[in-house]
Amino acid sequence: MDSSATHYSANRIETRKVIIAALMAALTCVGTMIIKVPTPTMGYIHPGDGFVLLSGLLLGPVWGALAAGIGSALSDLIGGYFIYIPATFVIKALTALVGYVVFKAISRILSNKTELPTLIISGIAGEAVMVLGYFLFEIFMLAIVNKTSVSAGVIASLAGIVPNIIQGVFGVIISTVVYPVLRKLV
Repeated sequence: MDSSATHYSANRIETRKVIIAALMAALTCVGTMIIKVPTPTMGYIHPGDGFVLLSGLLLGPVWGALAAGIGSALSDLIGGYFIYIPATFVIKALTALVGYVVFKAISRILSNKTELPTLIISGIAGEAVMVLGYFLFEIFMLAIVNKTSVSAGVIASLAGIVPNIIQGVFGVIISTVVYPVLRKLV
């Protein structure tokens, strides 16, 4: 095989990955915006976290994190949650990244035929990052931006933990059910 054929093949693989990343970013954005259940913390619960986890699992650490972060941040931009855009980008990118890293690590350790426990554990690890990330960001936002005390920020931010956990559970369920199907297509 000559070097031009190898170069062409590598470019096709990279182009395919970029296209799938763009699709996952779009699905994450739409999944976050279309089905919204408002929460008392001015946020909402949505199935977009399933696509966040799927981005990491299907695309790997770099492209998966970018797709998850961009898609989620776009939904905040379009939805008018401007103050959350940078935090959402980082938190959702880290959610996808951690989900991917834990999935790969457990897959190597267990190397069993069923992926179900691995998908669930890696999804929980990724969503734990999301819950912790928004908890810390909301403390920061309340303490710095709204000029309240840190302790008042902590107390107020506690209200967001349960809705974020519920959102994370839905994300884990969605990614666990959909991943085996999409893995065969990607």
